[in-house]
Amino acid sequence: MNQPIRTTAPSGEPIVILAAADYERLVEAAETACDARTADGALASYRADPDTALTQDEMSELLAAPTPLAFWRRRRGLSQAALATEIGCKQPYLAQLEQGRRKGTRDTFRRLAEVLRITLDDLEG
Repeated sequence: MNQPIRTTAPSGEPIVILAAADYERLVEAAETACDARTADGALASYRADPDTALTQDEMSELLAAPTPLAFWRRRRGLSQAALATEIGCKQPYLAQLEQGRRKGTRDTFRRLAEVLRITLDDLEG
């Protein structure tokens, strides 16, 4: 690793100048650390609730579903009416969310994720 050059930007902010190869190594190390944290989080999530793990067939079904919401509701064995009642909305509204015809609020999706025992990220499509 080459010696970095410590200097000051015209704005007065302290900066460090690195060789391009050193910079690329730092970026790669940061990405690796981020990937490791993501993997650790996924493993912790699986250990907390192994029911969220998907088989290859289930993953194909999730990808084929109109929205992740439609997949997870069916996977949890809930009817649209039951899920709508559980989160405090009307069944036709939930049907529109499942088909992707309505957006829904963050709060609605938070309640859906809670009832379906998944994360908000799991409902993003």
